Amino acid sequence: MPKASSQSLVRTKMLQARFSPIEYEMIRSKAEDTGLSLGELTRRCMLLRPIPPPPPRLGRVTLDTYLELSRIGNNINQLAKATNTAIKMQLPPPASPELLQELLELLRHCQQEIANTFIEESDEETDDWQPD
Repeated sequence: MPKASSQSLVRTKMLQARFSPIEYEMIRSKAEDTGLSLGELTRRCMLLRPIPPPPPRLGRVTLDTYLELSRIGNNINQLAKATNTAIKMQLPPPASPELLQELLELLRHCQQEIANTFIEESDEETDDWQPD
């Protein structure tokens, strides 16, 4: 059975408004920050619907550090796999399983610290812009 579409939800009417270059750039920037199109942001503001908060942004250094920690984690996982395979084959392992576990825990701790730092930084940044 085909779905019945509601005619009241089809958008056929259009409004036009003029903005100064600065106003337009502010609106465009807000739409980009929230991940909404200009039309969707405008509808939400005009109809007093909630606007989602901007997605979190990582600083360049933080992002590079986080990515490098991920690469290190991949290397540790590969070394752990080789160690486990060697143990199963009754060969001397290339690394101590205990040491690998300790490295992995340190790596996870570093990643968690970076994530916590990022959350604290983003909490300090507030945007007081609200639709009139």
